[in-house]
Amino acid sequence: MSHPITVTHRHGENISVSAAGSEILNYVYKPDPVEYESRKPYVHPLRTLAGNTVTGYRPNDHRWHKGLQLTASHVSGQNFWGGHSYVTGEGYRELPERIGSMRHDEFESFEVETDELRFTEKLHWLHNDGTPWAREHRTIRVHSVEPERGSWALDWSIRLVNVREQPLRFGSPTTAGREMAGYTGLHWRGPREFTGGEVLGPGGISGEAGMMGRQARWLGFVGEHDEVDRCSTVVFEHAPANDHAIHESHWFVRSEPTPAVALSWAFFEEFELPPGKGFSYTYRILLADGARDHEQIERELDEHSW
Repeated sequence: MSHPITVTHRHGENISVSAAGSEILNYVYKPDPVEYESRKPYVHPLRTLAGNTVTGYRPNDHRWHKGLQLTASHVSGQNFWGGHSYVTGEGYRELPERIGSMRHDEFESFEVETDELRFTEKLHWLHNDGTPWAREHRTIRVHSVEPERGSWALDWSIRLVNVREQPLRFGSPTTAGREMAGYTGLHWRGPREFTGGEVLGPGGISGEAGMMGRQARWLGFVGEHDEVDRCSTVVFEHAPANDHAIHESHWFVRSEPTPAVALSWAFFEEFELPPGKGFSYTYRILLADGARDHEQIERELDEHSW
């Protein structure tokens, strides 16, 4: 049976969710102060039910990495990821005129039940000059809080529509020429103590090399915390509907030198979104106390139906 949650909404700033004595999620939609980091909403801190933080925020190697956030590293020459832009034949460059942003407009719905939060947010993706390029409807759902097995679930769904008169082309550093760096889409930055953590995948796959660039239903990341003698497991899962999305997805994952996972929608190939057209993706993130193994992850994911 799912455990009760407490939701606190500081209007214009953030939404906080607590359960079992810990703040487990903080969704920040107040605009960031630094334009170069690509202003957009993000989740940090993200915690397990035992209160262990499983996200990093503005690490010194990538200041634009902020917990869990939707990103897009290459969109028709604009960077909705933040920081340095990868340019074909030139490598990474500081190009502030290419940094786009995602503007929160309003919450179209906001539903709080005893054991679940669900809200739908309307956003616009803006070119660096402020011109709207895309309209997004984003739904966040917090659910399945189960202290007896130390886990809870977060669903993240998007519907993105091109509002330009020209097509939008989505890519990544790999489509621009950098091998095995196809990061874009929903991105998680882990805390620094997760560096060197264990990467797991379906069929007994273990290790970063086994999952980088692979297509699979899920990816798990197990990290060990500083200060406390504990491990945590973060599992990312594609919804079945993603199999029929506009473009196939591949996993981007690093354990060294930085702990990071992205559900990349344009790892190896660009795709085009015509004017007026849209695409949708839905993801689930399972947050668990302890070091889960392959069988435990598979079993728990199967128990949570879509």
